Order: sequence, then C-alpha cells, then structure tokens
Amino acid sequence: MALIEAKGVVKKYKVGNEIITALDGIDLMIEEGEFVAILGTSGCGKSTLLNMLSGLERPTKGEIKIHGVTINKVNEKNMAKFRAQEMGFIFQQYNLIPALTALENVMLPLTIQGRPKKERVQRSKAILEKLGLGSRLKNKPSEMSGGQQQRVSIARSLVCNPKIIFADEPTGNLDSKTTIEILEFMQQIVRQEKKTLIMVSHDLEVAMYADRIIHMLDGKIIKVETVERNEIKETEEENEQ
Repeated sequence: MALIEAKGVVKKYKVGNEIITALDGIDLMIEEGEFVAILGTSGCGKSTLLNMLSGLERPTKGEIKIHGVTINKVNEKNMAKFRAQEMGFIFQQYNLIPALTALENVMLPLTIQGRPKKERVQRSKAILEKLGLGSRLKNKPSEMSGGQQQRVSIARSLVCNPKIIFADEPTGNLDSKTTIEILEFMQQIVRQEKKTLIMVSHDLEVAMYADRIIHMLDGKIIKVETVERNEIKETEEENEQ
C-alpha cells in the first residue's frame, strides 16, 4: 500500500462570479521513503496539491488517503493532531518567530505538544548541531543569513520526528551554493531516516534532487519522471498537451 494516495482530486474556488479549477482530476501515489518533487510554473496547481496532500485544504471532489485513512473525511481537530504528529513543514519564507532564538524556534512544536523542557532542549539542540548551527543556538532570525534561517526552519520541521515532510519552494530565497547544501541535506534525511519528502518547485534543477518529478500544467499531472544517477528517465505520461 502506498503511503499517500490521491484519487480523482478536484479543487475548485469561487472568485467573484467565476469558478476557478485549481486541480482537475489528480491521481497520484507516493511511497514511504520517497522524495517527490511537484514541478510547474506559477498557477499550475502545485501548491494547492501540496495543501491537499497535507490536509491543509480539502478537495471539492475525490479523496486523499494516508496510511489508508481518508484524511479529507477526518474532522479538523483530529487532522490538526495528525499533522502535528506525522508531518513537518518547510516554507520559502522560513516563518520563524523574530523574537525567539534559533533554539526556541525549533523547540516550539515540542512545546505545543507539551514535552518536558529537558527533552525539548536536548532534541532541538541535537538537530541544530546536526545542521551545523551549534554556534547559533542563541541567535535570533535577524542575526542569521537566509541559509541559516532555512536550516532552522528545517530543524523545526524535523524535531518531532515526522514521517512526512512537505516543502513549498524551500530554496526559493537562497543563493545557488546554499540551495545545493540544503537539497543535499534533504536528500540525506530521506535516505538515512526513511522520511517521505514532498517538495514543490518551479525549478527543474532543484527538482532533479528528488527521486521522482511530477510535472503539472493547468491543474493536471502531465508527466511523471524518475530521476536516476543525474539523468531523467520518463516512466509515465498522461494528459500531455
């Protein structure tokens, strides 16, 4: 059984008197321990799909299953608990709290879960050190570079040991050198810790770090490709226009 399965997912929004179709019949399966990139230009539906797969939004039609559970039928209170326990999120804008130090930002999800302070500190410190930020524990976001802030964001996403990580343009604000460092670390996390990583990007070079690339256009999946040894091998193509 796939870890995540989307069947016939449609998402429509009403904008004024107009109905916008953001997703138009998405079928997708993602295996445990897989690094998947969802690739496409702005407005293709990739971020909407990410929100559907993580339960942040609900589809207009279709269903999404995680571990066989249809998450779009789970009430929001239980879905929030499920996200906190099973999912981590990495954003383009980092979304760090300016008044908190790197350590305090990473501890935040554990604080929300009510974990003991000693455990919060130990786990957060360990993961920041693993990301090369051991000397930055007491620095606030304004005292760190963009790359360092994104590492803090990644540490925060991993501190609760989630099974699934969702990353929305995680390297969009970073220079090329830092982008490579972040992507290589994300690859390492997937391989060594058997995490499932779903990343949205508009950049093919970034997407090439994934195991599979899901190409989207106008709310549809038009092509799925497998990445092997820095080469792309096409494995599936549907609805190509």
